[in-house]
Amino acid sequence: MAEKKQRETLGSRLGFILLSAGCAIGLGNVWRFPFITGRYGGAAFVLIYILFLVILGLPVMVMELAIGRASQQNIGLALNTLTPKKKGWGYYGKFAIIGNYTLMMFYTTITGWLLYYFVHMVEGDFAGLDPAGVGAFFGTMLDNPISMAFWMIVAVAIGFYPVAQGLQEGVEKVTKYMMIGLILLMVVLSFNSLTLKGGSEGLKFYLVPNFSKLVQDGFFEAVYAAMGQAFFTLSLGIGSIAIFGSYIDKKHRLTGEAVRIIGLDTVVALTSGLIIFPAAFAFGLQPDAGPSLIFITLPNIFNQMAGGRLWGTLFFLFMSFSALSTLIAVFENIISYWIDAKGMSRKKAVLINAIAISVLSIPCILGFNKWAGFQPLGPGSGVLDLEDFIVSTTLLPLGSLVFTLYCTWKYGWGWDKFIAEADAGEGMKFPSKLRIYFKYILPAIIIFIFIKGYFDIFFG
Repeated sequence: MAEKKQRETLGSRLGFILLSAGCAIGLGNVWRFPFITGRYGGAAFVLIYILFLVILGLPVMVMELAIGRASQQNIGLALNTLTPKKKGWGYYGKFAIIGNYTLMMFYTTITGWLLYYFVHMVEGDFAGLDPAGVGAFFGTMLDNPISMAFWMIVAVAIGFYPVAQGLQEGVEKVTKYMMIGLILLMVVLSFNSLTLKGGSEGLKFYLVPNFSKLVQDGFFEAVYAAMGQAFFTLSLGIGSIAIFGSYIDKKHRLTGEAVRIIGLDTVVALTSGLIIFPAAFAFGLQPDAGPSLIFITLPNIFNQMAGGRLWGTLFFLFMSFSALSTLIAVFENIISYWIDAKGMSRKKAVLINAIAISVLSIPCILGFNKWAGFQPLGPGSGVLDLEDFIVSTTLLPLGSLVFTLYCTWKYGWGWDKFIAEADAGEGMKFPSKLRIYFKYILPAIIIFIFIKGYFDIFFG
């Protein structure tokens, strides 16, 4: 009991919501969501996406938060703490921690790219470049492992700094300002895009439901895309949400808290489309997905836009905040494991892990140049794709399946204990009347996502 009393706690409910949302909000909200929304019929796809957020993402998030709050531990120790006599469940905790490290092995590199672009946008280095020139700029960056390593280390340092300062004075305070800044930047950027001449066509493409396009491009594919996006956007399954559950009290029921976190994540995703689609249509460029959208397509748009240097600078500041909020949240999860499991001081754990993650991030960097011949998942793939596959296609769905079975089956923590924890406090109750859905159908959906992910990569 003495250890639990010494555990740090968050200073405010707002801090908890912003931290949890900051972990969920990431690059997928910006470079994947707008593209697949446009591809599958705009607002028609958004409706399906929101449905899956509610029936898939929400219950798994409540379960992860409940495990964290009830155990008062990081995911590495949480399951063994709640069910000490059922040791088998605890093995996943170690895999979840490995998942956090693997995620950081490539997320730090991409965050470094964003900081690199932010600095060069401030300096005006994109001015006068044609589309081929912008593409060459990105290619030159990928060909230079020394420069990429430098910016990766800068990202690691920025991410670990608030973690070293402590939970309330560092992580909570910095993330609050960063998230508020991110939201303000989004409002300014979306207002600018909406006022561009010709931007209304992009807005129509994005927001007016086009059910014929939904059917034309494959209704089943659209449903799977919505299911996958709703699942992966929330970073569920590796305990990066559970850790913040372990830092809060029982004043508020967890379903309402999860709704607020998911709501903020969704607002960021939807607003990203308001920034990107009107601008792309105004300048006759088709928005694509992945790194090319952020690092090639959008710089070309800013080059053609009045005041483009300013808007480009603000955009890459927004993107940097989005990525850094995830870095800080996952770093906190990793550090909490070292504090709880190893009894290590926070600052010593930060120093060891800052060095370790910097070293572990090197293979991702080399995968774009020195190790470009290594194509583990087929032609065109690289180290980053392998690392993303381990996290997104393997550990996230498997972890979510573990949490779902653990919370609903008597062989795990059990339904009654889960409901008691989820419904402790005031606010929205968990829909316990849907127990059959959570016990049987939800795990089946997660298994389907897992199998389909593997099938698409190896046989698609």
